[in-house]
Amino acid sequence: MKENITAKSAPQKPKKVKCKDRKFPACFQKDLYCPAACLRDCFVDCSSCQPVCTPPPPPPPPPPRKVKCKDKNYKKTCNKDLYCPAACPKTCIADCATCQPICPVYITPPVATPSPPPPPVVTPIPPLPPSPSYSPPPTTPSPPPDSSEAAGGKRVRCKNRSYPSCYYREHRCPAACPDSCEVDCVTCSPVCNCNRPGAVCQDPRFIGADGITFYFHGKKERDFCIVSDTNLHINAHFIGKRNDNMGRDFTWVQSLGILFDNHQISVGAKKTATWDDTVDRLELSYDGQSIFLPEQENAKWQSNSTPGVVITRSRDTNAVVIEAEGNFQIKAAVVPITEKDSRIHKYGITDEDCFAHLDLGFKFYSLSDDVNGVLGQTYARSYVSRVKMGVDMPVLGGQREFASSSLFSTDCAVARFKGTQLGSSNNFQYVNLKCGSGLDGRGVVCKR
Repeated sequence: MKENITAKSAPQKPKKVKCKDRKFPACFQKDLYCPAACLRDCFVDCSSCQPVCTPPPPPPPPPPRKVKCKDKNYKKTCNKDLYCPAACPKTCIADCATCQPICPVYITPPVATPSPPPPPVVTPIPPLPPSPSYSPPPTTPSPPPDSSEAAGGKRVRCKNRSYPSCYYREHRCPAACPDSCEVDCVTCSPVCNCNRPGAVCQDPRFIGADGITFYFHGKKERDFCIVSDTNLHINAHFIGKRNDNMGRDFTWVQSLGILFDNHQISVGAKKTATWDDTVDRLELSYDGQSIFLPEQENAKWQSNSTPGVVITRSRDTNAVVIEAEGNFQIKAAVVPITEKDSRIHKYGITDEDCFAHLDLGFKFYSLSDDVNGVLGQTYARSYVSRVKMGVDMPVLGGQREFASSSLFSTDCAVARFKGTQLGSSNNFQYVNLKCGSGLDGRGVVCKR
């Protein structure tokens, strides 16, 4: 009689695992064995040098690099630690002029192309003498193209003497903005006015201090506070056209109302049908008095009562720089909606009104950590972007909290302004500048 024999399987051996992270030298390549709960399927936690059944959490991201301005000319205005933004946590540099960390711009040198071989030498055949009955018409040589036209874009220069290696070097505007760029003297490269942190342009598109792009449409013929701080408040008046298919207005910034200390400045674009860049369409006032500037680049106006307030033309027409010493600098330019823009975006602009509006660029020298406003909030210390990312047009809401009742009102829900305003008896009336309903604009903002 045969016996029944049952074979017993040998017990499983624990799997041998190793830490492969060189950041943990005490544990690197050390032999470890899986625990009983997961004999053949475990992971190594290199920080504790232990085998575990579940994968350990990923290590926290490295802290951003800390940089400082090293230019002695900015010792008083920029002497603090700056931290690299998420876009370049380890490679940023300090922009001393704006006291912000910025990502460096690398310019790829042009690839040299080999010279073509010389053409073969051909002995010309002398032409036949002309017939006495015919004489060829005289030809007028075409004039050479303008240098900027031949190069493909407007030429611009760095005009900041604090950057001697870049000062007055000529650059050409990139194809994305052939007529509206400036030189970033820190990186010594041309940048589009609308693509820098703080820019506000088009319908209107904002780029916050964190570099995130968003849209704030508002409503036409209404005012919204875009910056509000203890001693600075800026309202923008929106103009626009209704788009019934989209259920909202196409809007642009037509003018700004600026309050600081006990002063008021207004800058606006006059209504115009046909655009001509040689005709000045800027409207300026200081404390209710209209400002006249000769139509010449670098023409300057300075306040008698406040010498630190200066307005300078940056072009012969339609562009100025407004500066209040120690508080802000604003670059303002009047631009139209072109026929091409209208066709691409389906704005429906007619010859009756080209919807002239403002392109703006701001620098702030004394913002607090509690600054607010559509754009100003992005410079607050505790700001966290609330726009939905990953979409073609991330839109910021909040029309009610940012709405103002007039151009120089500080009654928006997020107002922070504490300065002394001028009396309500002042009546500001300008061509197409609706001081009772606000201002419109596009801008660039740089804190401090």
